[in-house]
Amino acid sequence: MSALGLPIFDKAIQDANIWVNEVMSELDWDDKHRAYILLRSTLHVLRDRLQPNECAHLAAQLPTLIRGIYYEGYRPSKMSATIRHKDQFVSAVEAAFGNDPNDNPSEAVSAALNIIADHVSVGEMNDIKAGLPEDIRKLWDD
Repeated sequence: MSALGLPIFDKAIQDANIWVNEVMSELDWDDKHRAYILLRSTLHVLRDRLQPNECAHLAAQLPTLIRGIYYEGYRPSKMSATIRHKDQFVSAVEAAFGNDPNDNPSEAVSAALNIIADHVSVGEMNDIKAGLPEDIRKLWDD
């Protein structure tokens, strides 16, 4: 019997937990909520920097619950092309932490982006990176 009544719901929660746990592991954090905030904020800033078509291509490769988090509050007409440098990208992600900033925000954002890349096809990641300014692409480990 499924814990939540439907196996698809259990799988969605399990997949989301895998992503959040990977963020925690990568950064040696023990705060699951903080890891979730980092993942969510990174997904939103990345989403808002992509063209709508590329945004949809990325979403198609995300697990169900992560895809819902990704699209939460999405407004395609509000693309954030003003974010052109990695420091701006990191600052936009870090804004989600308010008065409780990360010790090394750039490292945290890079970790979240690398985890996203680990779960998305190489071709899709290449397309995403190609649509971003070179300075932002430096946030990913190659």
